[in-house]
Amino acid sequence: MNFTASALGPSIFTVYEWEGAMAKRKIMGWLAAVSVAAASSLMLPGLGMAQQPKTLRVVMHSDLKILDPIWTSAFIVRNHGYMVYDTLFALDGDLKVKPQMVDTWSVTPDNLTWTFTLRDGLEFHDGQPVTTEDVLASLKRWAVRDSVGQILWAKLAEAKAVDAKTFQLVLKSPTGVVLQSLSKPSGNPFIMPKRVAETSPNDQIREFVGSGPFIFKADEWKPGDKTVYVKNPKYKPRAEPASGLAGGKVAKVDRVEWIAMPDQQTAVNALQTAEIDIIEAPQHDLYPLIKKDRNVELINPSKWGNQYIYRFNQLHKPFDNAKIRQAMLYALNQKDFLDGVIGEPEYYQVCKAMFICGGPYETTVGFEDKYESNFAKARQLLAEGGYDGTPAVLLHSTDLYALANMAPIAKSLMEKAGMKVDMQSMDWQTLVARRAKKDPPDKGGWSVLITSTSAPDALDPLALGFIVATCDKAPFGWPCDEELVRLRSAFADEPDEARRKEIVEKIQLRAAEVPTHAFLGQFTSAMARRKTVTGNVTSPVTVFWNVEKK
Repeated sequence: MNFTASALGPSIFTVYEWEGAMAKRKIMGWLAAVSVAAASSLMLPGLGMAQQPKTLRVVMHSDLKILDPIWTSAFIVRNHGYMVYDTLFALDGDLKVKPQMVDTWSVTPDNLTWTFTLRDGLEFHDGQPVTTEDVLASLKRWAVRDSVGQILWAKLAEAKAVDAKTFQLVLKSPTGVVLQSLSKPSGNPFIMPKRVAETSPNDQIREFVGSGPFIFKADEWKPGDKTVYVKNPKYKPRAEPASGLAGGKVAKVDRVEWIAMPDQQTAVNALQTAEIDIIEAPQHDLYPLIKKDRNVELINPSKWGNQYIYRFNQLHKPFDNAKIRQAMLYALNQKDFLDGVIGEPEYYQVCKAMFICGGPYETTVGFEDKYESNFAKARQLLAEGGYDGTPAVLLHSTDLYALANMAPIAKSLMEKAGMKVDMQSMDWQTLVARRAKKDPPDKGGWSVLITSTSAPDALDPLALGFIVATCDKAPFGWPCDEELVRLRSAFADEPDEARRKEIVEKIQLRAAEVPTHAFLGQFTSAMARRKTVTGNVTSPVTVFWNVEKK
């Protein structure tokens, strides 16, 4: 099967998803102490006693427990960010960079000084105008934690405000990463007030004021129950039609409620009885049931799919050894995973391209002979790596359908290759909290886990966070390789596309030699919605501007 752009569905999970129950308790404490007047006091205009707001009720792929958009790249947190905050640039439905908060921009002939002017009418939910001081503070905080932001910031000689609406980024040397970093779907720098953005990047923000099309109702937020947003009556959308994450963000409903409903069958029943309006990502084996209901439809609100990820922890045995990591590339079999979880070939693709099949940097170099369960080769590499029988602690998520069967399949394949596996089962929130720990696997840490990322977040070496190999600064798993860092930086600086493709091949060859992760094929998913709902934009991110409800 060959994936086409129209065949690919919305993304489900991300590189750095949900960050655990401890953060939930901290935020709930903060909310008790922090004024939420900006969100709670804004009333919807024109609503009399007899008129009810038009409410869109949605079951998202996960509950929302983290509110700081730089704290995690979790898709649910990212999606929350797009509801509340605005961005300088965005990708349209064809993944082309378009201005959003920016009106005009220019770059000097030497490609060193970039000048940006904000458009008129930008205002935060608390009534204060958006200024370049807010923008620069937001960019600075974002750049500390985002892997592409780190690259951009390292190349800056200066970031300065010219006036209240104009700012400049002055580079030390030319780079192609400026617009890419300011427009990427996941990890986009959301703009917040300076007073909030000055919060240390090592601490979560305590105030949730943006300038986006919806206002977060902090006083109604109940993790495990619901998250509520109301229409921002003062938002000034762009004049262009909505396209992807770009264009006019017109809120056409008064209220959006994200309803926590982890049981998929319960969610489908609620959809069929009109208790809810949308299920963001129903599990694949429920598609036939959904299709039988004439009042419900399955749509593909994205041109892009997802990629499964098998992530090594390189700090401890057994995966601190490159040979042992290589062994797993031979032991694993993409089709076994895809058949076991997705099931229908219509919705998945075996793919040996790290930067996805169908993308601009698709190549199988370095991986042609891998992911085919060559157990003899795997056992040979385990022996060469001196594998001593240390059990690999495999974290198993039990409550997300797209991941629940992945770890048992991995365990079977790893054991057939000759590795001892200690599979430990837990809910996703617990897993996410645990994977942040650097403790040895037998003392509360971990050896390997399985997650997924969206295709747009794996299009190239800058987008794919799993290839970041900056040791302690890298995402969970903490790969450490100077050559991968050098090659990724070279890709960022190279303007010529032909040379970029050559660098991609070098990166893949290096990643096959010192694996940071294994990629386990691509899959697609659909959105289920009642036919009373229309207008979902084509986007790799689930957003709710332009959505209407009859």
